[in-house]
Amino acid sequence: MAKGKTVKAEEISRFSALSDEWWNTAGPMAPLHKLNPVRLDYIKRKIAAHFKALKNLNIVDIGCAAGLVSENLATWGADKKINVTGIDASEQLITAAQHHAQQSNVAVTYRHADVDTLVTAKEKYDVVLALEIIEHVDEQAHFVRQAAKLLDKNGLMIVSTLNRSPKGFLLGIVGAEYILRWLPRGTHDWRQFVKPSELSRWLSDAGLNTDEIVGLCYNPLRGSFSINPSDVDVNYLICASR
Repeated sequence: MAKGKTVKAEEISRFSALSDEWWNTAGPMAPLHKLNPVRLDYIKRKIAAHFKALKNLNIVDIGCAAGLVSENLATWGADKKINVTGIDASEQLITAAQHHAQQSNVAVTYRHADVDTLVTAKEKYDVVLALEIIEHVDEQAHFVRQAAKLLDKNGLMIVSTLNRSPKGFLLGIVGAEYILRWLPRGTHDWRQFVKPSELSRWLSDAGLNTDEIVGLCYNPLRGSFSINPSDVDVNYLICASR
């Protein structure tokens, strides 16, 4: 696969090294497993609200890694004829995703590719997901424009990322990587975090309307994540459409 404009080689290497541990709920991806159910519930609700008929939809999960979201959505959409495609620039992660899907007997199309590859092929999808990926790519505005090009008419795009705010630095990096040690040190670069205003502007420039911005917040007392419409200081999700 040719290296697209958005791919950062050092990021691919870092996450490829974790491919064998991605589905381990007690491993280095444990925080992702904690937030995944809440994130998935939100995505399913937004898809169900946006489309009148939940049948024959095509979904692409950009930066799918080992398939935590892709595989779940494929299971959810099996009786609705929802087709899920997961792409990632890491060949090792795609191999791990394919292996897990085979073991789970879940039909997902996984491809070693990046967003530029799909745009060049003029592919279109009803739903475009870019979850916890934009903070790990080069040329972020270009990435958003390219992802938006994949949307079919009446399409829905959902992006989740980390806010470049003081709280985002304290909790997203200092807390997660150094105090709680949820993630390996160096997993994130605060300079790569994206403010909601920036992401909304890039989506607008790409011809999309921002429909909703909500926070994905962690409660240390309960040890769980939840959707919070008023707190987007750390993790947040944006829904956009044509």
